[in-house]
Amino acid sequence: MNAEAPLSRLDLNLLVALNALLSERSVSRAADRLHLSQPTLSASLARLRTHFGDQLLARRGNTYDLTPLGARLAELVPTVLEGARRIFEIEADWNPAGSTREFSIYLSDYGMATIAPVVARLSHGLAPDIRFRFLLHTPAIVDDAAERLRSVDGIVLPHGFLSNLPFTDLWRDEWVVVASEDHPAVGRGLSLDDLASASWVLTYQTRTAFTSASRQLQQLGLEPRVEVVVESFLAVPQFVIGTSRLAMVQRGIARLIERFDGVALLDPPFEATPLSNALWWHPAYRNDPAHAWMREIFVRAGGILSEQSAEG
Repeated sequence: MNAEAPLSRLDLNLLVALNALLSERSVSRAADRLHLSQPTLSASLARLRTHFGDQLLARRGNTYDLTPLGARLAELVPTVLEGARRIFEIEADWNPAGSTREFSIYLSDYGMATIAPVVARLSHGLAPDIRFRFLLHTPAIVDDAAERLRSVDGIVLPHGFLSNLPFTDLWRDEWVVVASEDHPAVGRGLSLDDLASASWVLTYQTRTAFTSASRQLQQLGLEPRVEVVVESFLAVPQFVIGTSRLAMVQRGIARLIERFDGVALLDPPFEATPLSNALWWHPAYRNDPAHAWMREIFVRAGGILSEQSAEG
């Protein structure tokens, strides 16, 4: 059977209606969101129900719930729409100075605070109409990165989490230990015994989400006694100040960490392996000139961060 024949008979505008209906779970709210009349959205919903042979939205009192099929589609449709949008953004002769393309990049709050502002500044100077959308990633996104990267332009992560995907190296960073300013080690320096006896604040600590800092502690034969896990590097000081807890963060955000009253930054008492940060992306973008330009902007931004680190 010709797979293209059914697709050619579909109104792809129904995807836009489907996305709004599934996310809003309301015909009236979906109509408002798309600036359409309620009868128009009701007609679209009727066509979608006929196509899928499913109610998609099932009334419960004065509200609607997603059917099991509707819930499955709610996870898939945004990715499909984003892919379609990217197809129609492709330009035969791409010129960054005149482009209005939007690039979407996943980062942690560490990446938001370090490389993202530099990328935005460089891009504005070269192509002021290009827009960047910086998105916070989660452990679930990192676990599903190969699929997620189909609908975004990249994810900034250190080496050690992803494999079998194209990447562009950006910059290296070191680790520092965060302690309360009244911690006994402030002034005399940390020892391995301090690390072994401490309670810890760790970031992204799950089976598949972790930082290389916690792995390095384990390689030293230390099993950190974890009291707090937080999915944010910049929030770490708030769980350390006024306690005996320790944490490790990247030196690149030290200037932001030091703004908290009552915090101290200490060198680790061992040779911590530096982070090697990279931009990871989907192979589909390998020959995209706009994406190549974006990657070069990230490389330049990484170079600036490396220079700043070397200057201290």
